[in-house]
Amino acid sequence: MEETIKTKKQFKMPHAFAIMCIIILLMCVLTYIIPPGEYQRQLDEVTGRELVVPGTFQYLDEANPQGLWAFVRSLYSGCVDAADIIFFIVFATAYAYLLQTTGALNAMTGALLRKLGRKDYLLIPIFMTLFGLGGTSFGMYEETYALIPAFIAIALTMGYDRVVGGGLCFVGVATGFAAAILNPFTIGIASAIAKVPLVGPKITLFRIAAFICFMALTIWYTMRYAARIKKDPTRSVMYGDPHARDIGVDVLSREQVVALPFTTAQKITIAGFVGLIIALGITVGIYGWYLEQLSGLFLCFFIFTALVNKMKLDDICSHFVRSAEIAMFGSLLVGFARSVNVIMEDANIIDTAVYNIANLVQNLPGWAQGIGMLIVQNIVNFFIPSGSGQAAVMMPIMSPLADAIHLPQEIAITAYQFGDGFSNMFWPTAVATECGIMGIAMNRWYKFITPLFGMMFLLQAVFIVVGTVFVF
Repeated sequence: MEETIKTKKQFKMPHAFAIMCIIILLMCVLTYIIPPGEYQRQLDEVTGRELVVPGTFQYLDEANPQGLWAFVRSLYSGCVDAADIIFFIVFATAYAYLLQTTGALNAMTGALLRKLGRKDYLLIPIFMTLFGLGGTSFGMYEETYALIPAFIAIALTMGYDRVVGGGLCFVGVATGFAAAILNPFTIGIASAIAKVPLVGPKITLFRIAAFICFMALTIWYTMRYAARIKKDPTRSVMYGDPHARDIGVDVLSREQVVALPFTTAQKITIAGFVGLIIALGITVGIYGWYLEQLSGLFLCFFIFTALVNKMKLDDICSHFVRSAEIAMFGSLLVGFARSVNVIMEDANIIDTAVYNIANLVQNLPGWAQGIGMLIVQNIVNFFIPSGSGQAAVMMPIMSPLADAIHLPQEIAITAYQFGDGFSNMFWPTAVATECGIMGIAMNRWYKFITPLFGMMFLLQAVFIVVGTVFVF
């Protein structure tokens, strides 16, 4: 009798769009379970935003559950609501794609590798620190979306994978954004709402210490992963993905890149790339530019790069159309992720979720209330993925709650900034966008980020406890 060997089928993660549709459908189901409710809101003259008025929450008499038709409609509405980000990605990707096709990135990488030799791993802490500084200071975040493909190309050339390339930009900037020192979009708004100074001796030193610790953790984790997969590529979370090295342009080997000349046109192109990054910092940090103006900025540098490389008009247009094709995957995921918010807003359940989650903090023992506030902010970030939007909703609630339970306002702000920022690397409503841009399946991303997120949460809790007991 012959023995038959049965092999177990490996679980295959559904397509990213399928995952988002499942999440949206689950949210539709929750609209039949969670009762509708709302807070009153009023315009705040300091922040210029509509803030929640504490103590005004009321359940609504008429429920508005969202069925299958609402699910279908939300896919369109989510894309419309996210149009600013979607078209920013389209314009920014056009520049990033053109930058790669000129060969300037490969030539620059080759020049760097010739100088660094086998110490090329130093590029990881250098780039991650630079992006972290952008996030912690002027609130850099969405601006990196267009830069991610460029750094993925650099990482693949150096013998790493997409995750390392995406992590250089996304994890670096997200860590700086979360462990903010001056970020005007998060702690700037939160401090104004809580009526405490943004800058002060204790809070500034506390935030600098947090930034250094979180960046050190993130860089160590990324470098450890990078070294491991360079030694053994089968340990990459991308191993077995047939599209792991498909980025729309040819990926050269390290040896090929090192042998490339660095032409004058390519040097000017890279100078433009550096100029773009500087321009992003100046225009966002000083002049308050956002997606509309930044899209125009990327378009200007797209044209500049094309002219430097003496491209014909037809070729320029063809490159733009091809880049738009590449951008569509991530862009539409942004719209689908926004559909979750459309469902919750139409059903009026966001305020209900916030009200009930916030009440949990009051019922905790005194020593655990700071940690409870941190957990609450992490959970709320699933429902309100916008940093400034979460500040407008949560800080008017958490600030008086902190006074009531004798918790320092600085701790309430810290719990908000940690809970809002770090979970952007974890919750699918935020991760779907980044995974789409990086070209990484969500299950593979979670293999990489879950251990890091767990360590980050423990470090957040340590800072909350230390800040409560010893600093404030």
